Parts: sequence; structure tokens; C-alpha cells
Amino acid sequence: MRVVLLALRLMCMAGLWPVTHLNTSHFKRRHKEHHLADNVKQKHAGRVDPKIKKLDSTKSMLIKSEQLLRIEDHDFAMRPGFGAGALPVGVDVQVESIDSISEVNMDFTMTLYLRHYWQDIRLAFPSSSNKSRTFDARLVKKIWVPDVFFVHSKRSFIHDTTMENIMLRVFPDGHILYSVRITVTALCSMDFSSFPLDTQNCSLELESYAYNENDLMLYWKNGNNSLKTDEMVLSQFFIEDFQPSFGVSYYSSTGWYNRLYINFILRRHIFFFMLQTYFPTMLMVMLSWVSFWIDRRAVPARVSLGITTVLTMSTIITGVSASMPQVSYVKAVDIYLWASFLFVFLSVIEYAAVNYFTTVEEMKKLRRAKVPASFNNTQAMAFDSCFHDNDIDLSPFPDSSSAPNTERNTRARNSTASIPAEPTGLHCQLPLKHRLSFIMSHSYVIDSYSRVIFPLTYLLFNIIYWSLYS
Repeated sequence: MRVVLLALRLMCMAGLWPVTHLNTSHFKRRHKEHHLADNVKQKHAGRVDPKIKKLDSTKSMLIKSEQLLRIEDHDFAMRPGFGAGALPVGVDVQVESIDSISEVNMDFTMTLYLRHYWQDIRLAFPSSSNKSRTFDARLVKKIWVPDVFFVHSKRSFIHDTTMENIMLRVFPDGHILYSVRITVTALCSMDFSSFPLDTQNCSLELESYAYNENDLMLYWKNGNNSLKTDEMVLSQFFIEDFQPSFGVSYYSSTGWYNRLYINFILRRHIFFFMLQTYFPTMLMVMLSWVSFWIDRRAVPARVSLGITTVLTMSTIITGVSASMPQVSYVKAVDIYLWASFLFVFLSVIEYAAVNYFTTVEEMKKLRRAKVPASFNNTQAMAFDSCFHDNDIDLSPFPDSSSAPNTERNTRARNSTASIPAEPTGLHCQLPLKHRLSFIMSHSYVIDSYSRVIFPLTYLLFNIIYWSLYS
């Protein structure tokens, strides 16, 4: 009997040993994993390794969004509705600012919000509340978006502070709103023939790069209301109008493309150029007229004034040219500056003529007069403006009643008698010759005429100039 009980005990112990060993091993494994997790936390300063903690809430939300939109189930390298008609893509723009306008580079820089509207059935999702879902740039890279670019752009970038300024909003029926904040520098073909009294027409052009009109149709979402602008104030320009428009462009190798235009008109403020260019030029021209009231014998004063005004005008012309593009046609400011330079230059030439005729007149008087013998050197120099030395014999000039003069008078009378009595063309030239000889013998008259002719001519020029370009 005892043998039988002993055998039953051995059989029970043999049956319970595997279960006990399995529980012990499981406890040891759980204790080892808990010990490893504690070591990882201590090593990474409280951060849990993704391999240890497999359930991450932030990643689970992204996975849920991708599952909700079924991104992995479709090929988003193809446009929506591939093989059917052209996909309509609506566009609207809100212009934030016009940052700069460069006449030298003939371009402008603009910051704007560019928004696209289209429908992609592949992204439709069920929703009981019919609410849209909004995403940032991380999801945009996994779906199809329109490849709109700026025609004639030189530089452009998407703002990325503090994150990329990109928004994607998906509606339950598959409609999508895609918005980006962009700064673009684009070409503007400017006409400077009326500068600085000019008005410039610039445009920013949008077009699909890869899809022609058979695949993608660009259009303004809300017609003329698709273009909105904030209140903008520019330093040199006044914005007269912002207007959207539509057109098509043709490329010989790829076909026709839809193109959207953002047109705006810029009218230049003239007050800056009045202060910097026109007023100084007018003052230099009027300053050159001061020499007409200075005595014609004051050579240093009149020459210095004329040269100073000429050099100042040259500096003004050089400064204006340096801030303008090298165009091959004449600008309005060039006409004004060079006409004013001509007036300044003519005032210098006027004094050269006055000085020459004055010298000739004094030499003639010197020949007809004689220096009294009682004059000393100082008095003699004051008399004829020439330096005298005591060693020089100041013999008087022949008297006007001498024989040679008598012979000249006789010849003059004979020549006058030989003139035919019939009228000829020479009589018509006599008054002009008399006037010229009178002016040459009385050079101060040139200054008197210049005091009136120069201001009146310059005033007439200003009236014609501002009536044409204003």
C-alpha cells in the first residue's frame, strides 16, 4: 500500500514540474525586460527608445490620417482624373506687399498668398459632421498638387519661419484648398521715355509647368474678386490699379498652356525728383545768369561762376544716369538736364563773346587815342590798361587829320560815288551789318540783351516741357 502511495506522489510531482518551470522562466524574462527598460531610460535621460515603446501617440495620429485619406492605396504621381478631361484648378491671390521696385534691374519683388482649389476624389473620406481636416507641409509632399510657377521670375521662395508656410485643407467630398506664402522677384519691362513723369504697367504671370490645357485648366476662382490686396504705400510709386486677367501661351514643343495675369499700374511720385533733380537744375541755370549783371571787365569772377555752374550740371547729369538703366533712347529727364546744361554753357560762351568784343573795342580806342606825356606809369596803365616802361618811347599816334586818313576818306567817297543808283540786294544787308557792327563796338549791349533773352527762353522751354510730359 505504501508503495502505491509513493508511486502516485512521484507521478503528481512529475506532472507539475513543467508548469512550475514555465512560470519561473516567464517571471525571469519579464524581470529582465523591466531591467533593460530602466537602463535605457537612465541612458537616454528619460527618453524611451522607439523599439522599446512601440505605441507613439503622435505617430499613431499621422498613421490614422494616412489611413483615413487612403494615401497608400493610390498613386499620387498621376493627376486626379487622369485620362479624362482637363482638371479645373481655381486660383486666388492675396497680395501682402510690394517690397521693392528696381529701375536698374527692371524688376519688382512681391510677397503674396497663393491659393489653389481643386477636387481629388482619391482623398475623399467619410465624415458625419462634414468637417474638413487641415494639414501642414509634411502631408503635402505625399499627395498630388498643381505645379504652378511664375513666368519671367528671377527668384522666388516659400517662407519657412518657423515652419514652412504651407497649408492643406481636405474636405470630405475630396475638395482641396492648398495655400502657400511666397516672395517672388519678377521681370517688369519698363518704358522710361517719360521718366520721371512715367507710368509703368507690370504683371506677375502664373502658369502650369508640366500640364498643358488638355490636362489642367487654370482659372480665377472668383473672377475679378480673386485678387485681393492689403493697403500698400510705396516710397516712389502710387498703385493705381490691381486687375486679374486670363490668357493662353503657346510653346512650339509642348502646346498651349493656360496663363493667369496679376496686372498692376504704378504711377511715379514726382516730388522726390523735383527736390533732387529739377530744383537744383533750375537754380544752377538761374545762377549762371548772375554773370550778366557782373562787370564785363571782372574776368575772374565771371569765368569762375560759369565754370562752377557747368561742373555742377555735369555732376547732376552723372548722378541721374548712374541710377538708371543704360537704355538706348532719350528720357524726359535727359531732355531737361541737357537743355539746362545748354543754357549754362551758352552763358559761358556769351561772356567769351563779350570779353572778345570788349578787347577789340578797347584796342580800337587805344589806336585812336594817345597817352599824355605828363602821365606816369600808373596813370598810363589806368588809361589804356597796358603796362608802360620809362624806357619805351610813348610817341603819339598820328592825328586823325593826317594825310593817310585824308586818302582813306577820298577813297571812301570815290567808292560811295561808284555805287549804282539802282537798288540791289546789298541794301537789304546794310541794316544787319550796322547792327552787328554796333553790337561789336558796344559789347555791353550783349549783356543787356542776355538779361532778357535767357530767362524768357528758359521760361518758354519749361512751359513746353511740362505741358508735354505732365
